[in-house]
Amino acid sequence: MTLDSGQHQIGSMSAQAAAALLRAAVASGRAELDAGELSGLLAGLGVAPGSGTATTPEAGVALRIGIARSREFGMVISAGPGGSDAELADDGAGRQRDSVHAATALANASDFLALVRRTLAYRRMALRAGREASASLDQALAACCDALLAMARLASETSAPGASRALESLVCDAAWDGTQLVALTARATIGELPAARHPRPIEKIDRLLHPRSIGIIGVSAGGMNFGRIILRNLMGSGYQREQLTIIRAGETEIDGVRCVESLRALTGKLDLLIVAVAAGAVYALVDEIIATDSVESVMLIPGSLGETRKSREPAAALAQRINEAHALGAGPVFLGANCLGVVSHPGSYDSWFIPLERLPKPSKKPERNSVMLSQSGAFMITRISQNPWLDPRYMLALGNQTDLTHGDFLRYFCELPEIETIGIYVEGFRDLDGLDFVRAVRSAVSCGKQVVVYKAGRTAAGAGGVMGHTASVAGDPVCFESVVSHAGALVASDISDFDDLFQIAGALHGKRIGGTRLGAISGAGFEAVAMADSIAVGDFSLAMGALAPATVAKVEEVLAARRLDALVEVRNPIDINPGADDEAHMLIVEAFLEDPEIDAVVVGLDPTAPSVRALASSALRPGYDISDPKSTVNLMPPLVRRHDKPVIGVVDGGDLYDEMAGALMDRGVCVFRNSARATRALARYVAARLQADAIKAR
Repeated sequence: MTLDSGQHQIGSMSAQAAAALLRAAVASGRAELDAGELSGLLAGLGVAPGSGTATTPEAGVALRIGIARSREFGMVISAGPGGSDAELADDGAGRQRDSVHAATALANASDFLALVRRTLAYRRMALRAGREASASLDQALAACCDALLAMARLASETSAPGASRALESLVCDAAWDGTQLVALTARATIGELPAARHPRPIEKIDRLLHPRSIGIIGVSAGGMNFGRIILRNLMGSGYQREQLTIIRAGETEIDGVRCVESLRALTGKLDLLIVAVAAGAVYALVDEIIATDSVESVMLIPGSLGETRKSREPAAALAQRINEAHALGAGPVFLGANCLGVVSHPGSYDSWFIPLERLPKPSKKPERNSVMLSQSGAFMITRISQNPWLDPRYMLALGNQTDLTHGDFLRYFCELPEIETIGIYVEGFRDLDGLDFVRAVRSAVSCGKQVVVYKAGRTAAGAGGVMGHTASVAGDPVCFESVVSHAGALVASDISDFDDLFQIAGALHGKRIGGTRLGAISGAGFEAVAMADSIAVGDFSLAMGALAPATVAKVEEVLAARRLDALVEVRNPIDINPGADDEAHMLIVEAFLEDPEIDAVVVGLDPTAPSVRALASSALRPGYDISDPKSTVNLMPPLVRRHDKPVIGVVDGGDLYDEMAGALMDRGVCVFRNSARATRALARYVAARLQADAIKAR
């Protein structure tokens, strides 16, 4: 059925015949295949020709299935509702319940069929087919998916080198007549191929992140402009003054850093050049950078390059000149433009143009092995300002992706064993960069890393804002979510969801995901119920684990010691009463963790309960606070370290309890401020880890 392993069939059609058909259609110059050609391709998919109208008993339920070339991801295989139902799905409200998509470069028939089976269109078709015929339906769909994937590969292989046109789409609305798939409507089109860019020399990213020398253009000698702020931040973050050079004519030094007249006056090649000049000066400067071969990597800070109608054409020409320099693996790599900069803890530098007084950095070195990549610098600033304990090893603002892309950096970080979690904010891709991106996501997941992605521009208004911010084309959000999720990433639905998933992915990376059985504990009845109510996310659900008799006995003993046994029934979820102190919480958590029927625990830490040491200091009971050795802050971190199962603490309270939550997070405990968010995030995370295990097994 496929072109793999020496086979030469696409369904019932030989690969040679399919290739000849496609070549002839492309050479004809037509935009669409004729009825005869289309009939031949459908036969290859195992789909019988129909009359074009709904004539079979099941024809009222149509499944639209096919392949189409997308601007970002190349060829994509898709399935969803057909006929008039397709119009209702266009708003994306049902997300993957309506339509599913995968990059054909990463898909196989069995894993895509698993996605198809989740759609409402498939479920309706299977229900109509009946239990006896559903196996035959699955077999026919699997063969169709396999043939479509082979057709997508063949469409690429039959494009001659340098060809500008190829098969663009092959889409069919099919019904099930009880024995076979029947085409209600079908169409195949031929379109223009996007021009591919030369690969970037991503090995030079190492010089960008760990520079032994940094130059800056655009530092004011008398005022506090962006360049001067960057200079101060570089020195304030620990980068050595002796390794810095300012390129500025007419000055010998600024803030104790030596100046040189021009790039040509440099005595050696710079690892990194930071460009903080006006946007209009960038074009000639980039030509000089390439011509002098004076640097290995460049950070373009200026905005307005490609973000306005007037600048789009010159910005595209600039990107082309940079790309041409890579043709033979030459030229520096460029980060930006419209780029906030980089924070590289291992590289000992911070090049953001935000004064340190507005965004103080944590005093300790980072313990978390994470990276944050973002097209928007402000996205990173606000995330870190609100969640300073995250403190990734690297934070990079990519801006317009004039040269280096999300996919390039993802490929680079795949090779760093110390990096475990990568959080990414995407506004859009250049042509075919999305395919590089999902390949890099699959590579990262296969290497045991977690990738969390938030995509902006989910509405028409949002997409317009994206174009004006980083000159990005937002693309179809439903297709994006489906393709990137299939590659193995956790795709966030909004900014809060990104925060939750990035936090939980980093905190639980080293924990074992042994199954889906949850243990839920709290001293507040509403909270225990809220955990149980939040175990289902989309088509995935955790289950409430059944406690073993030994666990019930241990919990009863803990409750009896505190005279709470008459008030509490031991079950899962469990409300252990506000009278339970810190130690009781931890003993019950440990009992749940030791239960072979429990895979993960969410525990409400009940900060407002009088028995819990949750305050930074207590006027009523001096010393009965988070500094007490018997406090949750001191008891929970070693418990979390002892066990390889995931544990999440919930501190649901106001500002009084910020110090408790922060102290726990600083000590490696995954903490949420709301039980429902904690449980939903855990469900999403467990689903992604199980998917990652399946990807690695393949």
